[in-house]
Amino acid sequence: MALKIRKDDQIMVITGREKGKTGKVLRVDPDKEKVYVEKLNLVKRHQKPSPKYKHGGIIEKEAPLHVSNVMILCEKCKGPVRTGKRVEGDRRVRFCKKCGEVLDK
Repeated sequence: MALKIRKDDQIMVITGREKGKTGKVLRVDPDKEKVYVEKLNLVKRHQKPSPKYKHGGIIEKEAPLHVSNVMILCEKCKGPVRTGKRVEGDRRVRFCKKCGEVLDK
């Protein structure tokens, strides 16, 4: 399934314990319809020592959020918005349904 949210998008969480918080999308998992957002939905995990984590211990990392629980932020509207797709020139772009601003740069 093609998702409306992509890596590096600014999003806002609309439900759950992180409701109202905003952040940048680190990665998207389209098969599971999940997104990982920078500094949001943090969980603690016990980690054995490895080359990446020299001493191991308890680390914090981002847990996935379902795509339905987040919305893209429009820079012009300053809030969460629904998006649409349209053709401009020879490429398809996402746009804000509230103000018509193109979201893809």
